Formats: sequence, C-alpha cells, structure tokens
Amino acid sequence: MDNKDIKVVYMGTPEFAVNALRRIHEEGYDIIGCFTQPDKQKGRSSKLIAPPVKVCAEEFGILVFQPEKIREEEYVEKLRSLNPDVIVVAAFGQILPESILNIPKYGCINIHASLLPKYRGAAPIEWAVIDGEKETGVTTMYMEKGLDTGDMIEKAVTEIGADETAEELRSRLADMGAELIISTLKNVISGNCSREKQDDSKSNYAVMLKKEMGKVDWNDPADKIERLIRGLQPWPVVYATLNDKNLKIYAASVEGDRDGEPGEIVEVTKKNFVVKCGSGSLRIKSVQPEGKKRMDSVAFLNGNKIEPGMKLV
Repeated sequence: MDNKDIKVVYMGTPEFAVNALRRIHEEGYDIIGCFTQPDKQKGRSSKLIAPPVKVCAEEFGILVFQPEKIREEEYVEKLRSLNPDVIVVAAFGQILPESILNIPKYGCINIHASLLPKYRGAAPIEWAVIDGEKETGVTTMYMEKGLDTGDMIEKAVTEIGADETAEELRSRLADMGAELIISTLKNVISGNCSREKQDDSKSNYAVMLKKEMGKVDWNDPADKIERLIRGLQPWPVVYATLNDKNLKIYAASVEGDRDGEPGEIVEVTKKNFVVKCGSGSLRIKSVQPEGKKRMDSVAFLNGNKIEPGMKLV
C-alpha cells in the first residue's frame, strides 16, 4: 500500500511536535486533518499566538481543528467522518477518550519523549535531566485509556550530555521522534511491528512543572541545584533573590565545598561568582537580572556591585 493511500490525522501542539508532522508530510502520507490546542494569549499585548503545529499544518494546507475539549461529541463525530487509518499524537495536551481511540484501523500511536515505562506523564524531558539520568530517548506506543500506559512499539535511545539543558535535549528528541514515527508507521501498516507491554513496576511519573519549583533552596547539594538549573529551561527557570530582586540562573558548574553559609557568595572574579550550597558550591556563569535580558556573569558583574559575603536567598 502506498503512503498516499494511508489517511492520517495528526494531533500535537508545541514545537516538539512539529518535526514529526513535517516528516509524515515529506513521506507522502495523506494527512486529512490536524488537531491542536486553541490559540493562546501571550505577553502584555494579549495577542493571540497560534500553536507551532497549527502554523506548520497551515503551511502544508492541512485542515486544522482547535478543540477546547476533544472529547466533546462534535469532535468525536468529526473524527468518525474523517475516518482516519491511523491517528498520530505528539504532545497534544489533551487525553483522548475511548470513543476516539477506537476509530482508526491501525490505532492511535503516541510519540512519547522518554524510555517508557520510565517518565510517563507531562514533563518527561525535564525530569530526566533533573533526576540526573545518563540516557533517555523516545518511545512510540499504542494509546489506551491510561496515561502513557499502552503497549510499546519502538524506542530510540540517546545519552544526556553533562551540560545539556532540557531545552537542548527537547530539540534532539523531537528530531529522533520524527524519524522513529516514520519507522513505526511503516512497520505498523505492513504488520511487521511488535508490541511490548509496559512493566508497571518500573514506571514513574514526570509530574507537570510548576513555577515555584524554580526557587532555589541553597541547602540542597550543588549537583542537585545544577541539574535543576538545566532541567527547568526554558520554563520556569531556576531563580534566587539578591538584594530583594529576582535573579534567574541559566548556567552553573559544580565545585568543591567552601567555607560559608548556604546561599553566601564566597568568591567573585572578573568572569563569574561562586555560591556556597548545602554541600559543594556553584560557579554561576549565566544569569538574568529582574527586568533585564539574559547575560553572562561577566556582564552581570560589570553592571552590579557583587562582593563576597552577600547572600542569595
């Protein structure tokens, strides 16, 4: 069967989901509809911003639907009338009801950014970095009623770089997921795919990120804080308070223990500064002062009087 004879509905929302849509289009599949989240207001102007997947779909001339709730009957009926052979899902942002899961002949296939059954849930990329995992990857899986609990189809594995942020890792995993879904679609449609049940005893959940997670506790070990700095990018970003103003921290390296109290600045050079932690210390290399743009610590130190003994809280 030619790819052009396979009717695909694609569901996704953020930048992570764009590459897979592009690859499916490049491979010549008949993408008969794209479901994505509604446009959202952004910034003080309250201007409506279209999801990246919508922008991509419209570029290809694909019919776009933006349901507030996809489980509503009008959208279930719309999907029934579209009658797709397969539904591909990547970071869509809504849970599909069984009434939709049962529609396509080849099922609903999800591109999930972890090595399932580890890191089911909303923020698998960030938590893999925060937890200090050495490797992660992408899994394609058949969707079922549970959250990321369906049978696995294929996996792609990659190492997490020692200095890699969640934002950088997300970009790489998006590329990997785009290639993996092409392999998966080919094997599912030809009947050559295997399906492996997940071992629930080895599962954990990557819970949704919250803004307050970014507040530093300087009593924590330096290596834990450093992973948090890399893991909470691009949002919510790790921050502390210096001289009653918020200071976001974007890059730091772990160093040995120093004398001083947790949160105390124990060394200042022309290039950066060092903060004492519960164990070890952090050399701060990139920050964003309140109301200003991100900058390296050289620029920050040139514009601010920072001295040993000052405290970050």
